[in-house]
Amino acid sequence: MDNHEKTFAETVETKKDVEIPFRTYFPNGYSEGGEEHPLLLFLHGAGERGSDLKRLAATGLPKHIEDGLDIPFVTVCPQCPENDWWDPIALKALFENVVTMYNVDKSRLYLSGLSMGGSGTWQLANILYEKLAAIAPVCPPFGFVNPVNFKDLPVWCFHGAMDSVIPVSDSVKMVRLLRSGGCNVKFTVYPDADHDSWTDTYTNPALYDWFLEHTNNDR
Repeated sequence: MDNHEKTFAETVETKKDVEIPFRTYFPNGYSEGGEEHPLLLFLHGAGERGSDLKRLAATGLPKHIEDGLDIPFVTVCPQCPENDWWDPIALKALFENVVTMYNVDKSRLYLSGLSMGGSGTWQLANILYEKLAAIAPVCPPFGFVNPVNFKDLPVWCFHGAMDSVIPVSDSVKMVRLLRSGGCNVKFTVYPDADHDSWTDTYTNPALYDWFLEHTNNDR
């Protein structure tokens, strides 16, 4: 896959100046004037924070793409600053920018993240639920969201039963909360996995097939 690196800089709606470096991976056959492709925004965990985009390839989806995973998405991977946390307002601004920057199908916009990025996935989906086609948080902590916002948003949550960093009970409670709002959540628990539930998730073709089953036109 081809890739390039850019930095998004803007004063967001909270009046905060943000700079978010990101790496974008392009699927085979991508061109600005050609067929529109689905977009997948990936949010890394705490270990990949910093100002060196090479750190993104240490784990998770970017690692597998670098290792040869071939998926038909324009995959955008931002980097959170060192000692900071994902800011949903800043991510919203980045998301809206890249949707116009690249040749993507606006009915097929997807979101996933692991650990701290799973938390960012909950938070961003809570404000972008009308634009997203589906989301897949991986080993996320519990998120304080409005379950009604997820009523029509397809969700597939993943967690390791032996997770000693973020207990699987966080996802159990989150799934219960979303279902109380009418969301039809898929929930996969890996019985032998600790915190690394992302390797089995991001190397599984079923995840990407599931994403592509859903569009905003379905709602």
